[in-house]
Amino acid sequence: MAHLAAPVTVVTTVGGDGRPHAFTASAVCSLSADPPLLLVCVNRSGSAHDVFTTADRFLVNVLGHEQAHVARAFARHLRAEDEARLATLELGLPGLPDASARFACTRQGVLPGGDHSILVGRPEQVALSGAPPLIHYRRGWHQPAALPAHRPSQPFRLF
Repeated sequence: MAHLAAPVTVVTTVGGDGRPHAFTASAVCSLSADPPLLLVCVNRSGSAHDVFTTADRFLVNVLGHEQAHVARAFARHLRAEDEARLATLELGLPGLPDASARFACTRQGVLPGGDHSILVGRPEQVALSGAPPLIHYRRGWHQPAALPAHRPSQPFRLF
């Protein structure tokens, strides 16, 4: 699965305790265009699981290509200090103001997915900065590079 490139996100919410909660996720993608839905996978054994599967709203913060340190901070088990520094953003949710993009979602459902739960969210507000996103690929951090719009056609070969 390390060969499946993915955007790196920090998903945030406010828990029932009134405190901000966050975790780093790379299993985030568009689910539907009509209605607009996205999905986020959260590990069932992780400390964030119960908070996020019961929250009514959550914010997907797509990290910019220079934010690998942020991804590492919210992947740690001891992240309360970093969570306390999150800013209040869309829908009153805690988040990262300098993220490449933010999708403020209302939870539409929670589905089983092996050792993860799949959060289905409907984006209610979106904020875009235009910064290139951070990509996780082969266990490393990368930034996307644009390809030329027109390349000479070459025959496609499987082998």
